[in-house]
Amino acid sequence: MTQARASKTQAAPRRRRRPPRRSRWGRRLLLVSLLGAGLWLSRGLWRPPLPPPQLIFVLGGDVERERVAAELARRDGLPVIVSGGSNPEYAHWLFSGRGLDDSRVRLDYRATDTLSNFTSVVDDLKLAKIRHVLLITSSDHMDRALMVGRMVAGSRGIALTPVVVPCGERCKPEDWRKVWGDGLRAGLWVVTGRDLRDWAAARFGPLLEEVRGR
Repeated sequence: MTQARASKTQAAPRRRRRPPRRSRWGRRLLLVSLLGAGLWLSRGLWRPPLPPPQLIFVLGGDVERERVAAELARRDGLPVIVSGGSNPEYAHWLFSGRGLDDSRVRLDYRATDTLSNFTSVVDDLKLAKIRHVLLITSSDHMDRALMVGRMVAGSRGIALTPVVVPCGERCKPEDWRKVWGDGLRAGLWVVTGRDLRDWAAARFGPLLEEVRGR
């Protein structure tokens, strides 16, 4: 009797041990990462090719950027948007002197910083079916502008090609915290549709001023 029970015990199938939950999540994460990498690497096969540049976008802050934009626009016949640039009188004089009338140049003064340079116009560009833009700014500003612009404009299917304006001795290298801080703000804008820095200032600004006044 004992031997029969022993043989039954030995014949019973062993239960397979399930892999730990952490292991299963790790495999899923790896699979998702591989799929994402595959989509990214193959994007040239399924995304339509970019058209030639359709517009020149100038970030204000240095009139040399506007001069470079005017020369490019005259050479290539492209329209121009200047965001937060020089005063209207000077800008009109500069562009008209290169043969560009008001129908080809838009002066936009809504922006207050690099993020709003893009967020203030990106939906207008999408409505105009712009998919490829020449981005003009100074060499010491281009890294931050591209990080912000490729998030904001990229979320609307708009590609940016940088046109760097040398700033020579006037260059002021930007701190990496400023670059990545604006990149974080841009990412949050893409997700939420709002600049959380402005939201925080409106919500907590009075409180901070009150604390400082004590």
